[in-house]
Amino acid sequence: MADTHDQSGTPAGEQMSQQTLIRVIAKMTIPFILVFGCYVILHGELGPGGGFQGGVILAAAFILYGLVFGADELRRRIPPPIIDACMALGALLYAGVGLASVLRGGTFLDYGMLEPDHAGDGEALGMALVEYGVGITVCSVMVTIYLMISERRATVRRGEVR
Repeated sequence: MADTHDQSGTPAGEQMSQQTLIRVIAKMTIPFILVFGCYVILHGELGPGGGFQGGVILAAAFILYGLVFGADELRRRIPPPIIDACMALGALLYAGVGLASVLRGGTFLDYGMLEPDHAGDGEALGMALVEYGVGITVCSVMVTIYLMISERRATVRRGEVR
């Protein structure tokens, strides 16, 4: 894999640290991206969106941070064990809702069984929890994929992997 350099000979990945305007704009927009991603997850059962779409939007904010400030800085801010724990937590939340439905006598992800006396409340609770689980998992997986690709590119750049 060929390493791209600018005219001064610095690797393309290191050029971003010299771009003050891009760094400032990223710092200003990332909070809005995060809020929008949370909104899409929280209102996914009521309208367009949901856990998958919201998780990808949240991951886009973290990936933007990694692209602008460097993958190592993203790893410092959110250590990989935290990201791994979030992946497991999201999957556990999803599976836990399904298991709770089964233990209450329904089928897997039969949300109405979560509140048998008020099936509508159980439906809302079950859908919301599943959307949260999917959102957390998707965001964590996307960030992990970005970090793994950036790590691979760094080792190729150093010549450790051919």
